[in-house]
Amino acid sequence: MIRIAIIGGGISGLTAAFTLEDHRRAGALEYVLYEASSSLGGVLRTERIQGCIVEAGPDSFISEKPWATDLCRTIGLGDQLIGSNDADRITYILVRGRLIPMPDGLMFMVPTKILPAGFSPLFSWTTKLRLAQELFHPPRAAEADESVASLVERHYGAEMVDRLADPLLSGVYGGEAASLSVRAVLPRFAEMERTHGSLGRAMLAARKKMPRPANKPASPLFTSLKNGMQQLVETLAPQLNSASLLTSVPVQCVERTAAGWNVSAGSKSDRFDAVILALPALAAAKLLAACSPELSAELAAIAYSSSITVGLAYDRDVRQSLPPGFGFLVPRSEGKRLLAATFVHNKFPHRAPEDRALLRCFFAGSHAENIWQLSDDEIVAIVRNELQQIVGLRAAPLFARVYKWKSAMAQYSVGHLDRLDRIDRLRQQLPGLALAGNGYRGIGVPDCVRSGQEAAKQVLNL
Repeated sequence: MIRIAIIGGGISGLTAAFTLEDHRRAGALEYVLYEASSSLGGVLRTERIQGCIVEAGPDSFISEKPWATDLCRTIGLGDQLIGSNDADRITYILVRGRLIPMPDGLMFMVPTKILPAGFSPLFSWTTKLRLAQELFHPPRAAEADESVASLVERHYGAEMVDRLADPLLSGVYGGEAASLSVRAVLPRFAEMERTHGSLGRAMLAARKKMPRPANKPASPLFTSLKNGMQQLVETLAPQLNSASLLTSVPVQCVERTAAGWNVSAGSKSDRFDAVILALPALAAAKLLAACSPELSAELAAIAYSSSITVGLAYDRDVRQSLPPGFGFLVPRSEGKRLLAATFVHNKFPHRAPEDRALLRCFFAGSHAENIWQLSDDEIVAIVRNELQQIVGLRAAPLFARVYKWKSAMAQYSVGHLDRLDRIDRLRQQLPGLALAGNGYRGIGVPDCVRSGQEAAKQVLNL
């Protein structure tokens, strides 16, 4: 009987267990999932407060990546999937204290329509000239990895990095464009520069090739679940073998032996044929320090940033006073501590009653670390002060919740893919070891689902 240990009960570990479950039921293997905390699901946590659905962690996932949507349908949540309200999708950028809507035709941060960008107050005339010139950018094959900031500045100038690239990436990765790897974070950009030169022309060419089914509405940009992201965990976990799920059981040691793997948790040590480490890379590094110092060092070199999410609810008057759209992003040059705010009642209208405004405010990286030691009340006071400055919001919230996530967001720094190649070569020297989680090839929920599935398939091929 093959025995597999899964260490980590976030969505990556749970997906790995789900991938193994049919084999377990067929009598082909056993698995044990160890989770150090008292609950499963990691950052997928949802609270229902005064009729509002408040997300502590991610509020949705990118629809374009299929793995989370496919998993939801497989476990019976197909009718619970909801899309973002893209008809009202306006995102603002704070520029010199004013909220400026992102112009029409932007595909991520690449302008594909000259006129809307040309008339937008978001950009200076110098940047607008660069936008036009960029269409004639010659093809260029990069010899080495570089930062997102370096590539974007080469095409559009430093203002584009400050006002678009950095705020957009801060909202996704909690990191800075100056340190994030193009090849790991935006591989399409590196490929577009190589083949087309101009990112704008490449985006236009890609859009022309996209199929447009007749009479079929476009897919929403974001997908979530009616009752919140925790619904995925609450539906997935009961479909696993309950006796195999151990919570409040931290693993202290993982050892490679001639017979396989020993996993020590508490006072008990157990033998397995394979181990899936569905953990942050630094936690995986600590467990593997004795097995492979080289692999441990490479894993420990993957940086993580912390984040703080604050949910606030207000009454009908505030809802009517806020601008339309999904929310705003704050460039670091504006000198605020907030990096972003989402108007949840617009993005996902069913998340709040019609007489409520629901806001979700976000700190990450150094912005989060600098206020980490403050009390929840002090953090809410910072949020309220900056919301007053940005959108004129003076009212006291009906409720406020603060959620802190220490070292939760992996940072794919320049050279990340080369490091992953080294990690994979070293991992293969330890038969029966697989790695999963957001530290490797994608930090979003779909990427974590995919990583759990792939890790399970790796150990099934023993």
